[in-house]
Amino acid sequence: MRHSPQTPGYMIDHATGLIAPARQCASPNHDERPVDAQLELIVVHSISLPPNQFGGGNIEAFFCNQLDPGAHPYFRGIEGLRVSAHLVIGRDGHLTQFVPFHRRAWHAGASSFEGRDRCNDFSIGIELEGADDIPYESDQYASLNAVLAALRATYPSLGAAPVVGHADIAPGRKTDPGAAFDWSRVATPHTIDD
Repeated sequence: MRHSPQTPGYMIDHATGLIAPARQCASPNHDERPVDAQLELIVVHSISLPPNQFGGGNIEAFFCNQLDPGAHPYFRGIEGLRVSAHLVIGRDGHLTQFVPFHRRAWHAGASSFEGRDRCNDFSIGIELEGADDIPYESDQYASLNAVLAALRATYPSLGAAPVVGHADIAPGRKTDPGAAFDWSRVATPHTIDD
């Protein structure tokens, strides 16, 4: 993928697991990966809180265990859940990082990929602010591809790692990123290097 002036470029500090220039918002919902775990999978999710509504800071509050259950009827159903992702890509393409990449974010839940359970152990979780049936923004695809390039450049084990949806690792339980997500716009390892 050739970078145009509109294509963001990101750098990851290998020591800290932080990506720049992302806004940092530390979630408490993470822990150590297993000692022998390598990063081998990238999982794309979507989230909007309340469903199909964007903006408002509710995703950040949810990942930081500060979501007010009385602020919307939907929030009562997710009260007490402890989840996170490594990154959220907003509708405008801007990044917010909640968990350093070397830590295990709690994004996949009960999951399996190619016969391996517990995908959180060996994956990176990237949330797009979106919904299954609402088209994603061009800025989000540009940021996602730039993040993928940075991850692959920083972590050799992700060099040819697959990029899958949450629905692929939790079929029947999850549907995101949904039918509106255009997988043809996601750079493969070969297109990133071209």
